[in-house]
Amino acid sequence: MNSFLRKFFIFLLLLATGLQFAIGQNESAPEGLPLDELRTFTEVFAKIKNDYVEPVDDRKLLEDAIRGMLAGLDPHSTYLDAESYNDLQEGTSGEFGGLGIEVGMEDGFIKVISPIDDTPAQKAGILPGDLIIKLDDTPVKGMALNDAVNRMRGKPGTDITLTILRSNEEKPLQFTITRDVIKINSVRSRTLEPGYGYVRISSFQARTGQDLHTELENLKKENNNSIKGLILDLRNNPGGVLNAAVDVSDIFLDKGLIVYTEGRIKDSELRFNAKPVNVFDKVPMIVLVNEGSASASEIVAGALQDHKRAVIMGQKTFGKGSVQTILPMSNQAAVKLTTALYYTPSGRSIQAAGITPDIIIEKLTVSKIEDDGNGLVKEENLSRHLENTGVIDEPVTTHDPDLQGQEDEADKVPLSSSDYELYEALNVLRGIVLSQKIKG
Repeated sequence: MNSFLRKFFIFLLLLATGLQFAIGQNESAPEGLPLDELRTFTEVFAKIKNDYVEPVDDRKLLEDAIRGMLAGLDPHSTYLDAESYNDLQEGTSGEFGGLGIEVGMEDGFIKVISPIDDTPAQKAGILPGDLIIKLDDTPVKGMALNDAVNRMRGKPGTDITLTILRSNEEKPLQFTITRDVIKINSVRSRTLEPGYGYVRISSFQARTGQDLHTELENLKKENNNSIKGLILDLRNNPGGVLNAAVDVSDIFLDKGLIVYTEGRIKDSELRFNAKPVNVFDKVPMIVLVNEGSASASEIVAGALQDHKRAVIMGQKTFGKGSVQTILPMSNQAAVKLTTALYYTPSGRSIQAAGITPDIIIEKLTVSKIEDDGNGLVKEENLSRHLENTGVIDEPVTTHDPDLQGQEDEADKVPLSSSDYELYEALNVLRGIVLSQKIKG
């Protein structure tokens, strides 16, 4: 063993000894130092230093070793250098630069968890479940998640080409997307028809709970303080801040457990309970989810489902039931480390299982069948039919002149065609409201 290798091996031994001492009496601590593995590590380090085609800085090698340690744990643990740590803080505050896409790792490729509403990625047609295999001409196989995210981010107005594998597509798809400043308005609302409100949460940020409360109050004012039913849309919501999910759930629950977490250390064992203040009216409620609903979205859906506060509709959710803690480091960097699993009030773990909706809605596209004149014969088509001389009832309409200003171009398309899942949710919500009236 040469002098450099010997010194480095001694350094690792001292490091491991210090780590073992810090762990103390923890039952899960190793009984002895892994000398063989430490020796292998130092040998690999030395071979890179001596034999690699180009000189490599010691700091880079050690930093890459840290990244490798974390990347080998799970798809969500990672090392954040100072720039990436700053980007993460910007993302949770609601503004950052890039494509507007939430991603994770799967089999060495970058997997799309969900595109964010009204961002370049969503407008380009990126879908949950897409596997990104190339960024421009660079393959992502073996690339660290953090490095891939950094490549996708960049100066607004510049282009990047994503090569994607998509299920049911025979060959890879290419999307050239122009980067932009991503400003996320995480909560939007509108009245679907008089008395029936719709709220869309696209991600969970620090202010999402406050913003939701404001939107709900606006809906009540638009409908003369008479909300018959509410649809909460969490489709393609990749999650975000845990406390925001608790705040959102608390708006609809007046008591009881919302979520709890369990991990190896005591600090990871947390319980969050609803408070009986600022609770939204207990009107019938539908929560829409799909395979792009992850993490914080699943916390909300699971809590409202367990408390029977809402009917969950859509497709089975993503299944990210782990909690990542951001641990700042002394060098302005941070470690994002999975420290716990979260559980719904009834004790369900969502990790790799997801939330199963109460009502499954298959992904369908509905189109209108034009009448070709060869349809069923009606009474009025029969010869010598009796004329109707009575008063003809006007057809019932859901249009409200007071809400006319809210309608945009998308609203002019029948809801059954523009958003079949939302159309079905509204039908179920109407049925629940009608059932309550009959019982009353």
